[in-house]
Amino acid sequence: MSDAIRRMKDLPSTHLLGTGTPMCAGCGGLEALHQIYDVLGTNTVFVNAAGCMTLLSVYPFTPFRGSWLYTAMACAPAGAQGVRDALDILLTSKRLPPEDDLQTIVLTGDGAAYGMGLSSTSAAIDRNLDFLYICYDNEGYGNTGQQSSPATPHAAQTATNTGSRGFPGYKKDLFGIWAAHRPAYVATVIGAEPLDLAKKIEKAKSLRGPRLILALAPCPTGWDFDPAESVEIGRLAVRSGVWPLKEYIDGKVIHNHVPHPRAPVEEYLKTQGRFAHLFSPERNDALLGEIQAHIDAYWAAVNK
Repeated sequence: MSDAIRRMKDLPSTHLLGTGTPMCAGCGGLEALHQIYDVLGTNTVFVNAAGCMTLLSVYPFTPFRGSWLYTAMACAPAGAQGVRDALDILLTSKRLPPEDDLQTIVLTGDGAAYGMGLSSTSAAIDRNLDFLYICYDNEGYGNTGQQSSPATPHAAQTATNTGSRGFPGYKKDLFGIWAAHRPAYVATVIGAEPLDLAKKIEKAKSLRGPRLILALAPCPTGWDFDPAESVEIGRLAVRSGVWPLKEYIDGKVIHNHVPHPRAPVEEYLKTQGRFAHLFSPERNDALLGEIQAHIDAYWAAVNK
């Protein structure tokens, strides 16, 4: 073992996702992943679909004390199936003691979770694969220039929607798609609300079967804001109702936090350059009204 590898292995787990990794300053996805890893611990194998977090691992090193497997964007759940099957075979044959079993974790961005990898994910849930799926959702293909993805919000400007009206569609409801499969657990989190996040990871860790942790990941480079504002923007996403904190378990959806009073959505939108066209050179009241009405309708249905 080289001295460099030995020094990495001797570091506490909370230091391994540190400043040595080539990630963007203020990355909301990394903020959430730090906290998630602290709860999960080191007996993990991360199956990472191509995306921003692929940059964490620079061969032959990874920032985790557990295991790491890289896959193409569309097939991380299929890779997780192979890993979980291999572990189960080793456990059954008593070649692996139970205390050395690993938690099988899929780690993807929204491009894989909402789009390219959705088919293989659905199949894995149908097979009742025992895995935890973590999606860091920065609402675009962040690793390749913030092109629009199925998670891009209405009216946001991206590298592929640069016009005055931004992205014409609406963000896909991945929470609802997973819940329709009736998995063991689904939850939304954000790094800016660490207590809520930790409780949900502890709950997910205690369960078996398909589980999704969907983390909104404020992205300074893709959303165009100062990295120092990442946490406050995350909190505003919750206070404005843009990002509901909720979970699905035992066939029911529970909202863990109902913002009251809700902040106007434009307070959240004004913090990000991707929505600047809604305020300058002229204020676009029609589009701002559409966005607010969409959020109001969501919470009206929740509060019935």
